[in-house]
Amino acid sequence: MTEAVLETNSRKIIHVDMDCFYAAVEMLDRPELRKVPLAVGGGGNRGVVCTCNYRARKFGVHSAMPNFMAVRLCPELVFVRPRFNRYQELSAGIREIFRSYTPLVEPLSLDEAYLDVSELGRPATEIASEIRKRIRDEFRLPSSAGVAPNKLVAKIASDWRKPNGQFVVRPNKVDAFMSDLPVRKLWGVGRRAEEKLHKMNCRTCKDLREFSLPQLEEAFGRFGSELFLQCRGIDERVVQPSRIRKSLSNESTYSHEVATEEELLEKIGDLHEELYADLLSRPELRDRIAGPFVKVKFTDFTQTTISRSGLGWDLPVFMELAKEAFSRKGLGARLLGVGVRFMQSEDASEQLKFPFLQDSSNFLAKSSDISF
Repeated sequence: MTEAVLETNSRKIIHVDMDCFYAAVEMLDRPELRKVPLAVGGGGNRGVVCTCNYRARKFGVHSAMPNFMAVRLCPELVFVRPRFNRYQELSAGIREIFRSYTPLVEPLSLDEAYLDVSELGRPATEIASEIRKRIRDEFRLPSSAGVAPNKLVAKIASDWRKPNGQFVVRPNKVDAFMSDLPVRKLWGVGRRAEEKLHKMNCRTCKDLREFSLPQLEEAFGRFGSELFLQCRGIDERVVQPSRIRKSLSNESTYSHEVATEEELLEKIGDLHEELYADLLSRPELRDRIAGPFVKVKFTDFTQTTISRSGLGWDLPVFMELAKEAFSRKGLGARLLGVGVRFMQSEDASEQLKFPFLQDSSNFLAKSSDISF
């Protein structure tokens, strides 16, 4: 265990995130859009916002928001249709900058990536600043970066000084940084999970640490073990330059059984909302969707999964699959999941997984202030 801990704390991970990437590209190509609240999306009132600039965000507009709601918040909002070919072109150029420093580059989507610069013999903070300057000079686009000893903390840190900023969390500062962090910042904590945590008087990671591993697993199932590690800033995942993604999914375990079809459809809607937002930000994945699937685990711990080919990924499709799966037994459900399967394609994004638990006190005690 000591070897694993020391190895983790010797890592230098950079998370680079392009600021409002699609909107920034549109403002780059059309300077007249720089002074207006801008949303990239379309499709009329039934469409959704892919992303928006900071002028629009001041009104409360955000990605995955329905267009009609965005216009209600900001009547002067200007919509432009997304141009994914253009975004892919610029993203490819930016990734070349990343790979000029290290082959250990893991893209999450067109506008963000992890880099492992542990073996470069230079401070990671210096490398991150240099990369951001090159992006600004070569592409005239803003970016933000987080620097930390693991992927979890680096990704959170990249959001700390947005827009066009950089934040560093050194190994011996991880514990303090995570302690006051709102639970909403943790991976996998959406609106529902946040509400549940608040009912448990958990608003920060410090509050969450008061619960034991068995208590969190009882309340959240397998996700409880991930919460146990995340609130302590522990993440053993390595940067993976290339992997074949077979599916993308979102699931939730419920403390009380889902007993009626009405409850079922409400929870499927919540799960689909997160999946939909994820797919909106990943056009390189959407083009390779083979079909949707729904998973139901019943109160007797048996499980069923229904998948279909070529049905798309709109909410009504998932609702019909969920009703079919739910009707297979006369029991309530304790776990629901929705997702899409892909035709073989390359994508380096990865769901946050913690393959094993470790003594967090030992982990934190071994942290050292290496040259960041």
